[in-house]
Amino acid sequence: MKFQKILVLTPVKVALLAVLLFAAVFVGCEKDSDGPLSVSNENTEFEGTGFFLSASLDSNSLIHLAQDTLYLSMGQIWSFSNCALRSIDLNYRREDSVLWIEPVIQIKTSGEDCAAPYYRPDTVIKILMSETVGSSVSTIKVKNDVDSVLDTILVRRGTFRTDTFNIYLDSSFGVAANYPLRTREKKGSREIPTILRVLDSLTPRTFYWRTMEANCTHRVDMCKSVVADTLYPMTWDIDDTNLVPIHYACADSDSVYCINSKWENDSAALGALQERPDTIWHYSTYFLEKIPDCVTYNSFSHAPLFVGTKVRIVRQQMIPSENEIYCGPSSERNWIIYNLSNGRMVLDNDSVTVVDSLIRKWKDAAVAPESLMVKDTL
Repeated sequence: MKFQKILVLTPVKVALLAVLLFAAVFVGCEKDSDGPLSVSNENTEFEGTGFFLSASLDSNSLIHLAQDTLYLSMGQIWSFSNCALRSIDLNYRREDSVLWIEPVIQIKTSGEDCAAPYYRPDTVIKILMSETVGSSVSTIKVKNDVDSVLDTILVRRGTFRTDTFNIYLDSSFGVAANYPLRTREKKGSREIPTILRVLDSLTPRTFYWRTMEANCTHRVDMCKSVVADTLYPMTWDIDDTNLVPIHYACADSDSVYCINSKWENDSAALGALQERPDTIWHYSTYFLEKIPDCVTYNSFSHAPLFVGTKVRIVRQQMIPSENEIYCGPSSERNWIIYNLSNGRMVLDNDSVTVVDSLIRKWKDAAVAPESLMVKDTL
């Protein structure tokens, strides 16, 4: 009888066999060209254009002075790889008073191998305005290769002047029935900007309520006669019937009928359903200023509006030079109207009727008393 040999694999033999197999695979696959995969074929060259998705002019400032240097910030630039970006060409095209900046990403691949991020870091390009902008340009726009307008900036010739001053809001501004109402436009012999509040609309509504009997649980003394006192709530719920407690006090004002904290409401003793008409007053607040020809704002900010306090205004004006031929943006040639309710300038090309209406209301509005003398730097 013949016996077959059985191969017994000990743990040491298993580990040794695994090492030998790994070495065989490594030797079989080893080549002189091993390493990171190439981005492109070494023998292939490509020359063309990339693209970019974002751009901004001069940190998003509204107005740019023609004599200042302009900075074009570009981001999300695709150029195939870091090695392939050859140049960023700025093409200029004049269309009426608009100067278009149309950057082109020039790329060219070669056999050189390098990192290939999806987007390159942001790039800032310095543009000398004196070489590209004449007296006939009022607006600069930048767009990419798919004709997407990415940013717009106005071009003016002149100087900037920043003013900080305070305007006092009298307590009359807290009563909507007084509107239209404005602050004084003069201090002594000087004209100053004003704040105007106008009534936009009224919304009528009705609240429903019932009286609810209240009983005194701790009397201080007895009254010969008592009078009812209806305690209307400070706020009303328009979607539900409001319960209004009826308390009683001594008819003699020198006597006390019940301690305030000892009234007990009885929700089972209700009166007839009644109605209380009410009205919501919708109003807007505007800042109005008479300006010389073609003056405009580059920036505008203000402190919160509280009745009975001073409102701090900070605005930067653009004062045009003698040879400036363009005006605006403005509400009217000699008026600036800024909507403090929504933080936007009211422009004449958006709504001429609104501008005319506001100026008429400003002229007809009552002037609130200037009960507090405010020093300013205007």
